[in-house]
Amino acid sequence: MNEALLKALTQARIHGSTWLESRTPARRDRGQTAVEYLGIIVVVVAIVVAISGTSIGQDIKNAIARKIASLTGGGGGQG
Repeated sequence: MNEALLKALTQARIHGSTWLESRTPARRDRGQTAVEYLGIIVVVVAIVVAISGTSIGQDIKNAIARKIASLTGGGGGQG
């Protein structure tokens, strides 16, 4: 992983841990959902960046294409 990605993941984890520890059942944070969505977005972006820098991304794309072809009868749309 590159340094920027590692730094972003570390900051997201620290923020998430701090948020989780500070939360109590009696306390309801406003905007909580927005923070959760932001965390999900950070994780998804990190995964996409990590996969795009390797051949794993192409392998996944090829596997998905093969599965779609087998489900639709194959032939790349010519059959």
